[in-house]
Amino acid sequence: MNTIGIICEYNPFHNGHLYHLKAVKEKFPDSLVILVMSGNFTQRGIPSVIDKWDKTEIALKYGIDLVIELPFAFATQSADIFAHGAISILKTLKVEFLLFGSESNNSEKLIQQAKTALTEDKYQNQIKKYLTKGYNYPTALNKALEEIYGEGITTPNDLLGFSYIKEIIKQKAEIVPITIQRTNDYHSNDLHPISSATSIRNAILQKIDIQEYVPNEVAKKIKSKVYFQNDYFPFLKYKIITTDDLSIFQTVDEGIENRIKKYIKEANSWEELVQKIKTKRYTYNKINRMLIHILCNFTKEKAQRWKEIEYIRILGFNQKGQAYLNKIKKEMNIPIITTFSKGKSEMLQYEQVVTGVYASILNEKEKNSLIKAEYSYIVKAREF
Repeated sequence: MNTIGIICEYNPFHNGHLYHLKAVKEKFPDSLVILVMSGNFTQRGIPSVIDKWDKTEIALKYGIDLVIELPFAFATQSADIFAHGAISILKTLKVEFLLFGSESNNSEKLIQQAKTALTEDKYQNQIKKYLTKGYNYPTALNKALEEIYGEGITTPNDLLGFSYIKEIIKQKAEIVPITIQRTNDYHSNDLHPISSATSIRNAILQKIDIQEYVPNEVAKKIKSKVYFQNDYFPFLKYKIITTDDLSIFQTVDEGIENRIKKYIKEANSWEELVQKIKTKRYTYNKINRMLIHILCNFTKEKAQRWKEIEYIRILGFNQKGQAYLNKIKKEMNIPIITTFSKGKSEMLQYEQVVTGVYASILNEKEKNSLIKAEYSYIVKAREF
């Protein structure tokens, strides 16, 4: 039996993800599929439109065997830090293959580009040069690769895949990266049978029926409750106004705290604040991550302490996933957490804070229920 790793946010799970899972099953019919998934906040610096427990249930229903939470300390950071946490988890779980969506669908090219980035001193020097000129990091990376390798990377899934492969090499993980052709435009706002998560989130916000673009179980969850960043704006505004020094927060660098302080007085929504802060140096995603870190009180000091994965937190599994964990747990060098109270890590305890923030837009009954689930949920094998 092959062990397959997938790294995803499922924000939300849609027909493209279903296509991805079917492709995995076709390529590896006798396999165990492990998902490393962002929790209630994501790498784009936005809240997950449905909570992590509902995302876990959906993932298990549609073919995942074991769902692991990528801690907030990794899930809401740059591609390289995000990849470091996710690959560390997959390596610990002895995953053999990593399958990820790719615009180029060329794993060999991505491997060679990753090797170039890790072995050429000139690569880092070129990146620094372009950053100094005011380019944002993805653009600087692309230009540096163009100069040294002869071909850059501009598409989001290939950029993530590039980070995954660099981490596989750096960690000497025995994981083979395999690409699956991306079938839609990641940034497109148009709706198609296989639509991007961005277009589906926008449709939900505009109250457009999305039933055609997501599996049935997802449509049901979205009808009950969704979470959007503008809902958190009053809490963010309060946090910014009442904090003297915003530079203590992770990713708030290079004096941008002054722009945040300036424009919070004028902005009427989260999106408007991002638009006012935006400069050529910062991507929208990076600004959103800054604001999420401020909102959740994620400081540079915390980020410095939590550089490595300290535990494997199980959000859900079926019987096959449970059997696999029982088989390998004695070989693992970090604890497996199925019951929150048994975890001793500060990084894990911080997830309660994050869930409290995420739940803050709910009514008191819903809020208390979601917060309670964080520390009282007991993982049991589920079959659908």
